[in-house]
Amino acid sequence: MKPIAKIAFYAAIIGPIQSALGWVIAGSFWPGYDQARQTISELASPESPVKEIMSSFFVFGGVLTLIVAVYARTLAMPGRIALFVSALCTFGLTIFPTPLIGYSTPHRVFAIASFAISAGWPLLAMRKSKDAPFAIRPLATIIGTTAQAVLAISFLIIWSDPAAVNIGIWERVVAVSQAAYATWVVVSIYLGQQRKTS
Repeated sequence: MKPIAKIAFYAAIIGPIQSALGWVIAGSFWPGYDQARQTISELASPESPVKEIMSSFFVFGGVLTLIVAVYARTLAMPGRIALFVSALCTFGLTIFPTPLIGYSTPHRVFAIASFAISAGWPLLAMRKSKDAPFAIRPLATIIGTTAQAVLAISFLIIWSDPAAVNIGIWERVVAVSQAAYATWVVVSIYLGQQRKTS
């Protein structure tokens, strides 16, 4: 198995930090924006006064995911391809923003695909060999994928409910969880590999 490259290690660490900073910073510059009720995507909507800020964070997040997909070489190739596609979905939902009134079908397709792939990639990254790192062994990947899938499906159900008043909270929980899980996988493998070589 090839090792995790240092650039993937750094990208994985930055990922969840920039994700949270994006909506916190953008939301703080939009008076009246409700983090609990409104989605992250609304910060990048065409009518948003902070669309450039949030869109920049979306693009940055996509680039970081691309770096992990290319340089987290210990992960099985199907998992790396899934991460690559997830990054493309992030670019897609940025290119096709959702309006504040109504919705954009391309944006929803890219957003749903992004959440689904970000929940399922660990299973695709799994390695069954005895010398594989714990984070990508069958038990860890099955538990991790199941937990991420439950969170993602719960959010999508709430997102589809027009009467829901906590969509923003759920979306942020899922976004942080998915980013943090990827960070744990990449960082734990990288540090384990460094200990073996030192």
